Amino acid sequence: MKRWQLALLVIGLLALIGVPWYGSDVLIQFGINAVLLAVLAQGWNIIGGYTGYASFGNSVFYGLGSYGVAIAMVQWHLPFWVGMVFGVVLALVFAFLLGVPVLRLRGHYFAIATLALAQVMAAIVSNVPLAGQNIGLVLPPLNNDRLFYGLSLALLVIATLTVYWLTRSRFGFGLIAIRENEEGAAVMGVNTTLYKVLAFALSGVFSALAGGIHAYWITFLDPDSAFDISLNVKMIIMAVFGGAGTVFGPIVGALSL
Repeated sequence: MKRWQLALLVIGLLALIGVPWYGSDVLIQFGINAVLLAVLAQGWNIIGGYTGYASFGNSVFYGLGSYGVAIAMVQWHLPFWVGMVFGVVLALVFAFLLGVPVLRLRGHYFAIATLALAQVMAAIVSNVPLAGQNIGLVLPPLNNDRLFYGLSLALLVIATLTVYWLTRSRFGFGLIAIRENEEGAAVMGVNTTLYKVLAFALSGVFSALAGGIHAYWITFLDPDSAFDISLNVKMIIMAVFGGAGTVFGPIVGALSL
């Protein structure tokens, strides 16, 4: 990384860290939304930007993370962090169970399949009493926007460091090889199925965590908002606009749009 790039990175990070101290309540709330969208774009970047699979299923991970927190806190009266763990577990189970068959598809077929998964999941949750069915769930309020901003920013830093690690790791090189030429990657010894599923799961973890934070912040959740396809479209637009397959591109796209 060049010096001027490092300087811009430090300035940008300091500006984001300073928002709770110098920003108004409206700016902080705007910041929470923007940072969480950046997390979602960064998560999608792993499967879409580096692996080359345009997933419309990340909204499913977002919804599962949201419902993990909501069910844990509302139905089981457990703390927020337990709900976050529960949401991540749900996302990982979904990624490994459905990732293997779905990731055998490519191109438009994969995109359509993941789009269908989001629709099906919304319909399933609408009929689950534990999830509040169509009515949804109301979470206990916590009027602390600075805390939610801090959690969101910390998650964005972790997601970005993870993507940076991908650019320096054998796993990341394997994903890039799959994106460029999947058959060639397999010939070179890359376990393409395993790598794709792991990328799908890793992408889902960040989407689920962002969904959990957002659900507790908003304090209300229903199937339509949790599994909203338009949110997945936003992830893709932000990542592509800023530069999919780069470390900071999705962040630039999210904060710009």
